[in-house]
Amino acid sequence: MPPVVVKLGSSIVADDDGGVRRDVLAQICDQVAELHRRRRQPMIVTSGAIARGMGVIGIPRPRTVDELQAASAVGQGKLYQVFDELLSERSAPTAQVLLTFFDMSARSHYLNARQTLARLLEWSVVPVINENDTTTTDEISFGDNDFLAAQVAILLGAERLLLLTDTGGLYTADPKLDPDAQLVAEVKRFDSLAELAIGHQTSPLGSGGMRSKVVAAEMATAAGIPTVIASGLEPGTILAAVAGEPVGTLFPARSERYSSFKLWLRYAKPARGRVEVDAGAARALREGGTSLLPVGIVTVEGAFRAGDAVEVTHAAQIVGKGISNYSVEELGQVRGLKSAEVRELLPRASEEAIHRDYFVLA
Repeated sequence: MPPVVVKLGSSIVADDDGGVRRDVLAQICDQVAELHRRRRQPMIVTSGAIARGMGVIGIPRPRTVDELQAASAVGQGKLYQVFDELLSERSAPTAQVLLTFFDMSARSHYLNARQTLARLLEWSVVPVINENDTTTTDEISFGDNDFLAAQVAILLGAERLLLLTDTGGLYTADPKLDPDAQLVAEVKRFDSLAELAIGHQTSPLGSGGMRSKVVAAEMATAAGIPTVIASGLEPGTILAAVAGEPVGTLFPARSERYSSFKLWLRYAKPARGRVEVDAGAARALREGGTSLLPVGIVTVEGAFRAGDAVEVTHAAQIVGKGISNYSVEELGQVRGLKSAEVRELLPRASEEAIHRDYFVLA
């Protein structure tokens, strides 16, 4: 049976002073242990290492990258220890897994992470996953681990993704500021959310916000994984959501599906450059599902090598993202040229600048 990924936000794990919410984590671990007993293969993705580190050494929230990393170094092991103790008491062995954005963006690391996590689940071990804040940077962080949780769910083909926060789900407005805010029980179309006031506001110790959770839900549902945003403070939320009971906000799996490779390309592989194409190439990519040939390329910018991802744009609009068969220097030489001219200039070059199998529309 596919695993269940449970993501805990900083506001669930720690209070405003950085102290562990042990009573909250205890009831969450009760439910995770019950899923483990039922062989539902639960996985925890947790935030809160920085918050825990702040609580231990008694400092306000750090701002610089080195301060954040140092606070995480203090809190990471102590946070995992709490999960290990609580789950071990409930006969659920655990393993600490630390991942970085690079682990998701480099295809070989991505596949290795999948194999390791799959082996832990095969051994009936509950992975407790966090971003490795001590080595990441502000440019390549996951944002309160919402994106990390979605990537892990996609990586393992999860049955369901649960994003637990300190509110009851997605509301028409911030319920802490607007008493008339209404819970959105189900979201079938993401474009229907445009009129809602979905912001970036977080708890004092968080770094995500509701918007990052909605994006994470968009990522997971594109892989066929139903996603629920709900309160982690309410006992029984996890078991109710896994049972399909109405709780929080449900994002059903979408009918249009993407391969795991194209989901990785769209959400995890960073673009190292940009390729501007003409109207004909843009239309062919959008409507014909064709490869991008050098003849359709107008301009090239960035610092990428063959095998890196690049954004493809037309008229200031992003058409999609793909894996380039050329470096920026090579593509600069052959842009606008027909295939015969490309072969004459670069005899060993690929005919396609980006093959259709390695391209995903925006």
